[in-house]
Amino acid sequence: MGEAVANVARRINATVEEDRDTLDLTDCKLISFPDGVFKVLRSCTDKILKISLANNEVKALSNKFFTTFVQLRELDLQGNVLTKLPDAVGDLEHLTDINLSNNKFSEFPECLTAVRSLQNINIQNNQISELPMERLCEMPDLRRVDVRSNPLSLSVSPAQSQYGFTLIL
Repeated sequence: MGEAVANVARRINATVEEDRDTLDLTDCKLISFPDGVFKVLRSCTDKILKISLANNEVKALSNKFFTTFVQLRELDLQGNVLTKLPDAVGDLEHLTDINLSNNKFSEFPECLTAVRSLQNINIQNNQISELPMERLCEMPDLRRVDVRSNPLSLSVSPAQSQYGFTLIL
């Protein structure tokens, strides 16, 4: 456990000291986003454009996470145990890519449809049975939605011309 905490601290310190635009906390055995990180990154949260929390055991993210990293462009949350996202994700004005694959979503997180800048959504290998197609079709920049390995109960065609984006089944 101590080694995992030290690993997280090293990665966060490197992000701050090297003025990086990426925070990579992949494979850190996290079950949540540590509150202390907000304090350490206070001076550079507006510079963080990409965050990876992939392959952890994160169960939930707080509204504070999404209201703190307002310049976020890419968010990688694959390989966790997330079942939902807070509504604050809809306030991310610059987010273009989100990876939610290999989580525990049973419903498509509709708050994503409020993110007008989203281009790519990867939500493969979850437990989603329905997609909010009408809302997805209203997203102006959406290019790709990957929903492979979900028990979808709809008969949809992956043809881009039909939706304005590519649906990967």
